[in-house]
Amino acid sequence: MVEIISIRFKNGGKEYYFNPNGVQFQVGDGVIVETARGTEYAQCVRGNTMIDEIELTAPLRPVVRMATAEDAKTVEKNKEREKRALSICQQKIAEHGLDMKLVSAEYSFDGSKILFFFTSEGRVDFRALVKDLAGALHTRIELRQIGVRDEAKLLGGLGICGKPFCCTQFLEEFQPVSIKMAKTQNLSLNPTKISGTCGRLMCCLKYEQEAYEDLVKHAPKQESFVETPDGAGTVCGVNLLRQTAQVRLDSDPATPKTYHNSELSVVRSGKGKRPEGYVEPPLEELAKLRRPSEEGPTQVTEEDSLAAAIEAAFPSRNSGRPEPQEERRPNRRNRNHRPNRSQQGESKSPAPEQSGEPRQPKEEGVRRSNNSNRRRRRRPNKGGKPPAPQG
Repeated sequence: MVEIISIRFKNGGKEYYFNPNGVQFQVGDGVIVETARGTEYAQCVRGNTMIDEIELTAPLRPVVRMATAEDAKTVEKNKEREKRALSICQQKIAEHGLDMKLVSAEYSFDGSKILFFFTSEGRVDFRALVKDLAGALHTRIELRQIGVRDEAKLLGGLGICGKPFCCTQFLEEFQPVSIKMAKTQNLSLNPTKISGTCGRLMCCLKYEQEAYEDLVKHAPKQESFVETPDGAGTVCGVNLLRQTAQVRLDSDPATPKTYHNSELSVVRSGKGKRPEGYVEPPLEELAKLRRPSEEGPTQVTEEDSLAAAIEAAFPSRNSGRPEPQEERRPNRRNRNHRPNRSQQGESKSPAPEQSGEPRQPKEEGVRRSNNSNRRRRRRPNKGGKPPAPQG
């Protein structure tokens, strides 16, 4: 076992292990370390920890010392000098007419060297530029060409999700991302929707790729010929996250049905000819593929309990169900001020000429037309709640 501390030189940068030399460090402490670029200032992100030597990929370098307040002031002073060096380099690039985009500048901790980062589509001959910069800044000059992803990591910003770039927060190294990942995850292949601010495919496509690859192994392919509890058919749609598939049955190709992957038995994977001599098994045998949790009695019981709860909470709404025809007819007779004859065992209202009340033909015709108009007005409400009785 070896005692180490973990440090970072930049926010969101890669972590490096160093030997604390017996000094106790806390998270957030500044440290001075020796690197290949010289003496550097870094921040501790993990205190003293014991790890196995197998986890070390290179010999540990010792920490020079713990940073002081003067070291923090030196870092702030170097940041001010970087702004001036950046503006001077921009002017020199314009004077030499070089096809390069300056991204940032970094001074070493002791101020003996300054490093410029730039992007360019091709190779750039900047030898004359280095001479001019050395004469203007009076220090060692180093120019380094980086890619567009590294540019986004240095500059930072917000992604299309509304959050800061992953590369500036926690990504230590860039992972390779391909268009195949977008196809596996059923995403749009429009470059503007799956590309980040840097113009490359978004790094987050890599996060769930392994989960999607595992789901694809247990899902049928498009246009596969499968057996379902309701018969044989062809797969016309796959939902990887829900682990379901839409199947166009041979018996009813117009209305595809959705089944869980466990209810499907693949006869032919993917496109191709239908198996020769295939005979569809009887429905009794195919019904064994149905999941036990989705049988009819369980669903009916749940629906009945839900309907009862809605009726108890809203008794006046009748759960949005229309009343039977026999219940509406007495209300219609009451609205017409006719005697209620349902007590006499009659299921239908008598004809106007059979009632005991003498009526004039003109009035009778008027009342008949009114009744027919009311029926026409009530027909659109057959599927909804009947209107409240009047009078």
